[in-house]
Amino acid sequence: MPERISFHDQIRRNKMKSFFLIVIIFVFFILLGWIIALAVNPGYFFFIMIFAIIFSLLYVLISYYNSDKIALASVGAKKANREEHAKFYHAAENMAIASGYKRPGLYVMESEQINAFASGRNPEKAVICVTTGCLRKLEKHELEGVIAHEMSHIANYDIRFMTLVAVMVGLISITAQIFLRSLWFSSGRDRKGNAWIMIIAVVAAILAPLVAHLVSLAISRKREFSADATAVKFTRYPVGLKKALEKIRHEHLEDKDKKRYPQAMASLFISDPFKSKIKGLFSTHPPIDVRIAKLEKM
Repeated sequence: MPERISFHDQIRRNKMKSFFLIVIIFVFFILLGWIIALAVNPGYFFFIMIFAIIFSLLYVLISYYNSDKIALASVGAKKANREEHAKFYHAAENMAIASGYKRPGLYVMESEQINAFASGRNPEKAVICVTTGCLRKLEKHELEGVIAHEMSHIANYDIRFMTLVAVMVGLISITAQIFLRSLWFSSGRDRKGNAWIMIIAVVAAILAPLVAHLVSLAISRKREFSADATAVKFTRYPVGLKKALEKIRHEHLEDKDKKRYPQAMASLFISDPFKSKIKGLFSTHPPIDVRIAKLEKM
């Protein structure tokens, strides 16, 4: 008999880990700034920081406030019809009652793959989109498990949280790029540090964006675990989501279906729509077998 795990404990642990990881990104940003400040004129670095903050905030906030529209348009989703998609409406309304939140806007995208995503900056502006394959291939309790997972992202404010992560990663990337490009145009008098400090600064500027991106992927994976656990909290029936994930695991996606998914949206879906061979640190989602194993213990 496998040891049982509490979904409450899973939610708490993954939220704590997500918070810890975003602190790591912030520390990377501070360290990168400190190292670059040692290597160049502090006044010049202050200009870099101001520009990076303004550019990153504007870019991400515009996307944030239009996240639902951008996501739906990118997959060609259409508003769900209550008569045609009655099963979808019933599952969403049941999960809205279970979660205590209003039912989000419901949309459907054409795809044979079983998949779904949620978007929107808050529960009032949230949308859930499912594939036509999801509606055709899943039983009632399985569809409710998938909808509960997406409602969990909404209830946990994951879009807002991942937007904050995107801002921090963007700050690091822009700061590093400006510093590296400026080296081609700056003269020796702009640099107050010695050669070793400059070398360390260049290496840090190259590696920091990569490390920050890897940490952001780790956060994305933790939010998926948290959404799975919260879905169990809503449904009190982990078997539904587990069976849906098992069906997703055994799917074989054709190339023509892959083209329906923008690469930038991969992290939004309940599972990697590209079934990428890349695993571990570079994956947007936890291994589906690990997710199923955790659900079996709840």
